[in-house]
Amino acid sequence: MFKNYFKIVFRNAKKHPMYVLINLVGLAIGMAVSIVILLYVQFELSYDKYHPDADRIYRVSRAWYNADGEESLHLGHLAPPFGPLMQSDFPEEVEVMARLFNVNALIKNGNNAMEEERFFFADPEAFDVFSWKIIEGEAQQALTQADGVIVTESTAKRYFGNESAVGKELRANLAGQEFTFQVRGVMEDMPENSHFHVDFLGSMIPVVQFYGGQEAFMSNFGSNNFSTFVKLAEGVDYKAFEAKLPAMIDRRMGENQAGIPMSKGTALTLWPITDVHLYSNLASEIEPNGNFDYVIVYLAVALFILLIACINFMNLSTARSSLRSMEVGLRKVMGADKSVLVRQFMGESFVMTFFAMLLAIVLVYLFLPIFSDFTDKPLSLNFFLHPEYLLAIFGLAAFVGLISGSYPALFLSGFMPAKVLKGAFKAGKGHENFRAFLVVGQFAISVMLIVAVLVVVRQLDFMQNKDLGFQKEDIVVLPNSGQITENYLIIKDRLENHPGIKEVSISSRVPSGRLLDSQGSTAEVNGELTQLNVRIADIHVAHNFLHTYGIPLSAGRDFDFQRASDSTEAFILNEAAIRAVGWSSPEEAVGKQFLYGGRRGFVTGVMKDFHFESLHQPIVPIVFMISQDRNNQVSIKIDAAQREEVLDYLEGEWSQLRPDYPFEPIFVDEGFNRQYEAEAKVKTIFTFFSALAILISILGLLGLVTFATEQRTREIGIRKVMGAETGNILLLLGKDFLKLVAVGFVIAVPISWFGMNSWLEDFAYKTGITWTIFLWAGLIAGVIAAVTVTSQTLKAAWANPVKSIKSE
Repeated sequence: MFKNYFKIVFRNAKKHPMYVLINLVGLAIGMAVSIVILLYVQFELSYDKYHPDADRIYRVSRAWYNADGEESLHLGHLAPPFGPLMQSDFPEEVEVMARLFNVNALIKNGNNAMEEERFFFADPEAFDVFSWKIIEGEAQQALTQADGVIVTESTAKRYFGNESAVGKELRANLAGQEFTFQVRGVMEDMPENSHFHVDFLGSMIPVVQFYGGQEAFMSNFGSNNFSTFVKLAEGVDYKAFEAKLPAMIDRRMGENQAGIPMSKGTALTLWPITDVHLYSNLASEIEPNGNFDYVIVYLAVALFILLIACINFMNLSTARSSLRSMEVGLRKVMGADKSVLVRQFMGESFVMTFFAMLLAIVLVYLFLPIFSDFTDKPLSLNFFLHPEYLLAIFGLAAFVGLISGSYPALFLSGFMPAKVLKGAFKAGKGHENFRAFLVVGQFAISVMLIVAVLVVVRQLDFMQNKDLGFQKEDIVVLPNSGQITENYLIIKDRLENHPGIKEVSISSRVPSGRLLDSQGSTAEVNGELTQLNVRIADIHVAHNFLHTYGIPLSAGRDFDFQRASDSTEAFILNEAAIRAVGWSSPEEAVGKQFLYGGRRGFVTGVMKDFHFESLHQPIVPIVFMISQDRNNQVSIKIDAAQREEVLDYLEGEWSQLRPDYPFEPIFVDEGFNRQYEAEAKVKTIFTFFSALAILISILGLLGLVTFATEQRTREIGIRKVMGAETGNILLLLGKDFLKLVAVGFVIAVPISWFGMNSWLEDFAYKTGITWTIFLWAGLIAGVIAAVTVTSQTLKAAWANPVKSIKSE
């Protein structure tokens, strides 16, 4: 039976190579795209599932709320007491908990020094929470000793080659302090599909000492720098457990100064560890996470492209039905019933799909490495490691064969032999309408993808070019050090003597970073000091910070180095903070008393609102104050014309100011653009897949137009003999197809508007979806369809009418 199907497919390929090639290429591209995206989706959905007890492990986050209940900040980190308190207060529900504290460290081994971003201090219980495997040495015991450190296998090889790492010493510079650690264990590298990765695990004891001892450590509810994980006991409902946490907060933290329970202003949330990667995009994460919305988008794109390919197959098969009508009639006369014919045509569809699948696998092997590098995911189609992939691909092929072959099989097997053999075959209006519906659907999908590309491009351009309210260009940011802080003014003067350096300033954070720091505040409102129930983020700066960044004032004055009181009593707030406090205008705020954290002073100036964070975030209340000990970043405004010369000069300076550290300058505008990398990737992927969808649509339309012109060759010849112009022939053959494209456009407009409007909701500041986007999408689809139709109809219109008349 299958041998017969293969024969028929090869016979059709020999007689009608173009149609077979169009079907083969269309189906192969559709399946290749689906395989690649399904590999990506499977990897995204697999995060952290390698832990045997993943269903009981939860990451705890902390949120803050304003007086009106609006969430003002949500961190993926907690203060150090929360984890132990959950375990001690709920011993029957919390089986074990562990905290991780991430720092950047300069690790030295002999004369070699490397800056490491994956250095974590951890509780010994981390190995009870996570299923990390120790290859050599100790696990929990290593973390009970102050100098103990565990390294991953790849890290051990980087520092010690093939020698055993256990017992070796590593020196570390952490926040300006020198430590000596002894490697007491080597663990396996963490899988790529983990929402965070470690290279070093050090004992938590030095961190406790840094915070002033265990008592101070366990009473510090303000330092939210600890990733906290809990493993719940078997059968515990995490939502029911989460509902008990507000009472624990009130029990342990009491009330604020206004007598309001602390649980009204802050809350703890449990996240299943398998949800963190795709669902948690909080203000602080250990590593950047994925986004479930984009997983759905990519799946939709794969389905759309696969549908377009299947529609091509159905359209071409049914359009060419007249060529096989005599075959069907003869088979029925010879005794074949409808079920036999359905099996035959479905068999042919599966054979075609089989060959398309083989071509699709070749395409996957060719392009998967490119897609893998682009998405930064280790994707591979390895049937030896994952034999289930083979089953999945055959399942995909079966699905495609069934979808693409079902309607043609039912349609072709339904021919009436008496009419067919008499030459009275006619497809019927219903079948023609269904084929038209398929073409409409095909181009509706293409238009939706084009609209998506245009909206993403427009939003990305909007974010990258929007006026942020300050000067972001030509400002280099470098990490600070203790030596720079102690000699700041001397180093500032020396750097500014370079002709390519305009200004130097320092601060705790720089624009493009997140506003994570805040303290309690009190302000003079209506003549009285009032405690504020609103979060105001703080930035510690040098006197000239606003001038360095070109941040304009709407009232008051800038910090003045000549006024000694500005270093301890001056505050500059943005306009959002003025509104949050309740002052009627920036002018009213100037001179008012303001208390922030442990500092008392006055509002000396009000900044105009500007975008400190990315455009995903709304502008929030901010306060600037002078500080000498919390400035982590050095901002250097340079002359763009001398960029390379200045960078070379700074590299030499930094080799002395921060010896052993790599010179890694960051430009503020590049920092902002990096926050839009996900959108940039979506733009690229949408553009590429939209091009593929349009290509498949063009192939299908090309086949339909070619077949239509072949069927009407004699009619065209007669019309030309009767005096018809080329333009009349083009209009005759092309108008029906272009009508279908127009209908597809009309259907696509509301669907694409709804979908892209939902996507834009993720941005606090966004461009609109204007009618010009749909106009461009319609024009692009229309022009592509018109060119495709015209290219084939011109051949028929220019053909010799004498030969055309003789063709039938």
